[in-house]
Amino acid sequence: MKFLIVAMGQRLPAWAEAACQDYLGRFGDWQVEMRALSAQAREGKPVAAVMQAEAKRLNAAIGTQCRRVILDERGKSYTSAALAARVQAWREDGRDVALVIGGADGLDPDFKANADEALRLSDMTLPHALARVILVEQLYRAWSLLNNHPYHRA
Repeated sequence: MKFLIVAMGQRLPAWAEAACQDYLGRFGDWQVEMRALSAQAREGKPVAAVMQAEAKRLNAAIGTQCRRVILDERGKSYTSAALAARVQAWREDGRDVALVIGGADGLDPDFKANADEALRLSDMTLPHALARVILVEQLYRAWSLLNNHPYHRA
């Protein structure tokens, strides 16, 4: 199985790109991949149309067999240890897991409705670049907890 972090928007500041690549290189036996999709052009388009176009791109990148976990402000909040337990449950399920970060306007309501679950990283609003870094770091922290690696010190 693999974890696929799919995010709308391709441009990351150098510090965020470096941090994401650093964490992505640490996963021992887990397959973790990050895909950045180009955001939909907005020129005079209604927000709903932009979100629908982005949802089509997300669906194409994810496929139909993945567990879909969206990042959403109304999603479930986990401690690092609880997230590690949830990640272990996903691994036991056997399906690939797509962790989805929407575009500037969020995720299309139909796309959200078809997600398997929703995850909240913070009660605060985070910039997309920072959300990617936090997500990949927490996934690595879950790996470290599940593999008895000393990275996580509670």
